Amino acid sequence: MKSISADQIVQLIHDAPRRIVLAVSGGGGRAIADLLQVPGASKTVLEAVVPYSPKAMIDWLGAAPDEFCSSATGRGMALTAFHRARRLHEDAENTAGVACTASLASDRPKRGPHRIHVALQTADETAVWSLHLLKERRSREEEERLAGRMVLNAVAAACELNDRLELELLEGERVEESRVRAPREWLELLLGAAESVRIGPNIGAPRLVFPGAFNPLHSGHRRMFEIARQIARLPAALELSIVNVDKPPLDYMEIVGRVAQFPPDWTVYFTRAPRFEEKSRLFAGTTFIVGADTLRRIGSPRYHGGDAAACRESLERIAANGCRFMVFCRRLEDGAFARLADLDIPDALRALCREVPPEIFRDEVSSTALRKPEAG
Repeated sequence: MKSISADQIVQLIHDAPRRIVLAVSGGGGRAIADLLQVPGASKTVLEAVVPYSPKAMIDWLGAAPDEFCSSATGRGMALTAFHRARRLHEDAENTAGVACTASLASDRPKRGPHRIHVALQTADETAVWSLHLLKERRSREEEERLAGRMVLNAVAAACELNDRLELELLEGERVEESRVRAPREWLELLLGAAESVRIGPNIGAPRLVFPGAFNPLHSGHRRMFEIARQIARLPAALELSIVNVDKPPLDYMEIVGRVAQFPPDWTVYFTRAPRFEEKSRLFAGTTFIVGADTLRRIGSPRYHGGDAAACRESLERIAANGCRFMVFCRRLEDGAFARLADLDIPDALRALCREVPPEIFRDEVSSTALRKPEAG
């Protein structure tokens, strides 16, 4: 690969048809200046944002990430940037989101490693490049220069250019690259052209559906699914929404990771139905498998934007779609262990429920705890 300067690669980027939204936090901001100082930036850059504070990052992602500087957060930032680009440019399949989240040298010592995560999201691909830097070997300016060049290389990748900027790495440093190219049906789901995609055996219309994030799939989930199938004796499937009320959206890499957890004989639906009212429309006549904590959220106005009337109307539509709930007793988010009778939920919701008592199932496993490094 021939040597090329930042100005030269930016000119090639501006000559390409791709339109970009960039989001950078903690590092990589130099790439924005590099893109804007070369004439023709309006042909490439739709928007550039710097969600630097925790609140700004949460607002950009739509939810609090498990870590603010991680590969997953970088990918989430890029996915948000991609959807923003789609709103700003009419050609959805010729837009991209590029993001960087970094933890670089600062005016105070950092306990964790200095690292850079740069991500790219297009209509058909998720990619991420991660670099752990040797600490105290570069100045902040030098680390920022490296982050900026990684961002420009990601923009070049989005534009399908062959040229890349050389990265001045130290011995022992290596950029880790991961990419997932999506099949057409996943692309249609991401762009909203499809409402659901099935993975696994075709069981016809599922009559028993277990919605969840399954991040990760754990023993409690497995037992709930098996017990529910034994009780109901109906065609059963799992459901994951790629857009969520209180979690970052799923990109293609995240979808691949979730799928890898499931046995090949399980049927799994990925949907664009974050709320149970929407799930009930997709899976009319089904029984949803839920824990007590999930059921409490379904019956709470907070889950419906704080609107009690909207909550009531949502429950009415779920009932009209012929859906019910099989409720498993679980430890709630506040630490209490609850039976169905203990839950403060509307009577209209309670009437749709069937309880699996703790004598059959009692789960203490927390997905959130399992995701924490100390868990594992």
